[in-house]
Amino acid sequence: MKEKMNLRFFVSVIMLITGITTLNAQSADEIIQKNIFASGGIDNWKKINSIRSTGTITAGDKEIPVTITILNKKGTRLEYRMNGLTGYSILTVKNGWTFNPFAGQTKPEPLSEETVKLSQDGLDVEGDLMGYKAKGHKVSYIGKDTAQGTECYKLKVILASSKEETMFISTSDYYLIRSVQEIKANDKITAQTVNYSNYQILPEGIAFPMSLDNGNGFIAIDKVEINIPVDEHIFQPGELSTESEK
Repeated sequence: MKEKMNLRFFVSVIMLITGITTLNAQSADEIIQKNIFASGGIDNWKKINSIRSTGTITAGDKEIPVTITILNKKGTRLEYRMNGLTGYSILTVKNGWTFNPFAGQTKPEPLSEETVKLSQDGLDVEGDLMGYKAKGHKVSYIGKDTAQGTECYKLKVILASSKEETMFISTSDYYLIRSVQEIKANDKITAQTVNYSNYQILPEGIAFPMSLDNGNGFIAIDKVEINIPVDEHIFQPGELSTESEK
């Protein structure tokens, strides 16, 4: 649960590979527009400033309470608790830290400058599809495939940061159901796959996946709170989140 656990649950990046045709670009934009509509629409997402989701990670025979907080374009915090101990991953515009006492860490460790830079898309609650051109991202449609037994459109994304991801959008309801992201750590590039399911429409009108699986653990989300006040101190190492203090 160290750096690679950091923010990979929050979905959403698309990329364009060089040499796409006009037809592919049009297909990608059509898929993106339908995905945005299915997810609640631009107007509803523009109203979102903070999201806090709470649930449980199931890893092996252990169930670990988890809280994920994001304050739009300012900070994110993924926090997990077990046996009276609290671990976390934090990302801000300039810095990031991980603290995993279950692995023997005695103090927070800073994320590398490169990891912080490549993870900045995780601070955007809208995701990378909405207004992707203005954000400097590129997207291409690369055909159909199957994910979780569902036929999907595949979108290849190159973010402004040069990070790459393949997104699988269901052909039936246009929800994102799989993301395969290239993650660089220790000079090695690995593929991180996250599956999304059990979408629910929140009172705010946005669709939110209540189940996530990254291969290392399954997250079941029990509660999602939108636009609640978020104390920015929780994005500093050593601070406790509101949920931890309860």
